[in-house]
Amino acid sequence: MSRRSLRPQLNQIRGWVRQGRTDAWIAHQLEVTVQQIQAFKREQGLEPDAEDNGAAVEEVDLRAEDDAQIAAELEAEATRRAEEEARAAEEAARKAAEEEEKAAAAAAAAATEDDEKPKRAARRRGGRSRRRSGSAGPLEGTFDHGEEGYGLWLDPAIQDDPIYAEHWAGHRPVEITVEEDQIVIRRAGGSEDSDDD
Repeated sequence: MSRRSLRPQLNQIRGWVRQGRTDAWIAHQLEVTVQQIQAFKREQGLEPDAEDNGAAVEEVDLRAEDDAQIAAELEAEATRRAEEEARAAEEAARKAAEEEEKAAAAAAAAATEDDEKPKRAARRRGGRSRRRSGSAGPLEGTFDHGEEGYGLWLDPAIQDDPIYAEHWAGHRPVEITVEEDQIVIRRAGGSEDSDDD
C-alpha cells in the first residue's frame, strides 16, 4: 500500500483510540497498514508512554476478548427473550383455548337442558337421508383430547338444525370409526331408531 496522509482523519482516529479500537481495526477502516496507524499515533501523541506500551497492548487484547464475550452474552440474552416470548404466547393461547372450552361446555350444558324438554309429539316417516332445504352448510366443531378425556365440541348453532333436533338431540349411544382423514359417528344399533317397523 502506498503511504497516505492520515492527518484529515485525526479526530476520527482519536475517537476510535478513546473507544479502545485496535490498531488493526482502525487500519482496516481506513484501508492502511497497521504500521502506518501506529506511526501516526506516535506522531500525534495518541499512544501512551513507552513504559506503559506493553500494558496498553495487553489491555486492547482484553477489550477484544471482552467484546466477544459481550457479544455472546447479548446473543444469549436475545435467545432467552425470544424463548420467554414464545412461552408467553403459548400460555396465552392455552388460556384462550381453556376459555373457549369453558364457553363451549356452558353452551353444551344449556343445550342439554333444552334437549331434555319434549321437542315433538310426532316423528316423520321416511328415510334418514333427508336433507333440509336451505341448509347453511357444514357446521364447525373441535375434537378435544384434554386432561379429563376426549370430546367433540360442536358449533352451538347445531341446536337450530331440525335434523339434529329430530335424530340426534339428547344423550344417544354412538359408534365411532376412526379413519385416516375422518372420524365417522353413527347411532349405535343402526336400526334402533328406524321408523320402518
